Amino acid sequence: MNIPQNLKYTSEHEWIRIEGDVAYVGITDYAQEQLGDIVFVDIPTVGETLAVGDTFGTIEVVKTISDLFLPVAGEVLEQNEALEENPELVNNDPYGEGWIIKIKPANAADAEGLLDAEAYGKLINE
Repeated sequence: MNIPQNLKYTSEHEWIRIEGDVAYVGITDYAQEQLGDIVFVDIPTVGETLAVGDTFGTIEVVKTISDLFLPVAGEVLEQNEALEENPELVNNDPYGEGWIIKIKPANAADAEGLLDAEAYGKLINE
């Protein structure tokens, strides 16, 4: 199971990587493996400012739709347009080309309260 050390994680299996005043958000390798083949990613919240834990979109797999939750409060700046044509990027490269949204965090320090790689690894191995 791939759990990069440089990211922060939520107990709902999202990850966040902050780069300056922008953050990338996606789902973890564990989450994509549990979901199976992703067929559609829907992000209707571009341009909206959301609170921690708000639903920012959904991921559709063959038999179910799962909500995506924002790990820190902020404005949804853009969605990964590549996922419209190739939603399987989330399966193939969840921490790279399979990122889902970019946000402008209201307070980047909020990410410090999220799980680090070690804590997330313990969570999924319980």
